[in-house]
Amino acid sequence: MPVPKRRVAKARGRKRRAHWKLTLPGIVNCPQCHEVKLSHRVCPNCGFYKGREAVPTK
Repeated sequence: MPVPKRRVAKARGRKRRAHWKLTLPGIVNCPQCHEVKLSHRVCPNCGFYKGREAVPTK
């Protein structure tokens, strides 16, 4: 059941929202070209993924 807003302390809602934080993405270096890329993704610089060329680059 809803509770009247003025009767609930502000700290209660703020404690509930304490875990709404952002997490950093997994950033690693590409083993082929040593550029920074997201883990488990094709490298945007060289197009390699897991040691083989996944996307042809120019």
